[in-house]
Order: sequence, then structure tokens, then C-alpha cells
Amino acid sequence: ADRTRLWHPYTSMVAPTTALPVASASGVHLVLEDGTELVDAMSSWWACVHGYGVPALDAAVHAQLEKMSHVMFGGLTHRPAVALGDALCAVAPPGLEKVFLCDSGSVAVEVALKMCAQYWRGRGRPAKHRFVALRGGYHGDTLGAMSVSDPETGRHDALGGVPTQLFAPRPPAEGEDFS
Repeated sequence: ADRTRLWHPYTSMVAPTTALPVASASGVHLVLEDGTELVDAMSSWWACVHGYGVPALDAAVHAQLEKMSHVMFGGLTHRPAVALGDALCAVAPPGLEKVFLCDSGSVAVEVALKMCAQYWRGRGRPAKHRFVALRGGYHGDTLGAMSVSDPETGRHDALGGVPTQLFAPRPPAEGEDFS
């Protein structure tokens, strides 16, 4: 049924790789339908950094869902979002006093790129819309995020139309010669 209806990320739609059927998750472990237990070393693509089934987090999600599951920010707000903004600004460096909330890292990168383009448009320089990025980076799978990811390893080959950016060499690792 999975292959009939679902197209998974980073696999072919015509000849997909087999997806492992997960039945449950706890801590860092995934349990497959056949009982095989795996360690989720990918943290479900960096989204599950605290593990699965953490009682305090599950209780907080449950309590929030009883009030509201989601409210768009287009002209609306709510107290938990304001409290999060206050908490983030309290630990941010001086001068960073606004928070733009996003639902993923790719979207956060996309928004940052749009903010930069909007800045230059507002300054009367709309042609200034390209970015400089470091080689070796991966910033997500939205079109803008892919454009500033490494052009050789950042999935640019997956589709055409990815905006062309400028890439600088990656700085040396600690202990490597910079020359």
C-alpha cells in the first residue's frame, strides 16, 4: 500500500527504495512492524532531538492540543507564541528583538533569504538578489534552501530551475592549514 500511494523524499517515484514500516517509537528507538528495533540515529531528519515518548513533552503537546492545534499567524496571534518570542529574545544578543517563527529549518532558511531580498528591494536595489554560501553546506529541500546548499552534494541535480548562487570554499577544520 505504501508504494501505491506514497512518494517518499529522496527516492524515485518510478523505482522507490523500500520504506521500513514503523509501528512505534520510544526514546531513540524505532520499532518496526515485524518487531525489529532500530536506533534512530537521524533523529527523524533532525526534528526529534529529544527522542520519542518524552513524558514532559508529550504532556505539553497534549495540553496545547486541548486548547488549539494550530493558528496561522496571518493577522492572528496567541499567548504561547508571544511567550516563546519573549524567551528567545531574552537569550539573543542585544539588538535582536524580533522573532519570525517557522515550522522547519528549510522554511527558516527560505524566510531568511526572502528577508535579505526584501531588504535590498526596500533599499532601491532589487537586482541584488544572489547569495554567497559556503561549499559543503546543506540547508534544506525548499528551492531557496537548495540554492545555497553545496552545488555538488546539496541535491541541485534533483531538479532544474534551482537559482544560481555564489559559493566560497569551506573554511578549514580546526587544526587544518588555512593557506
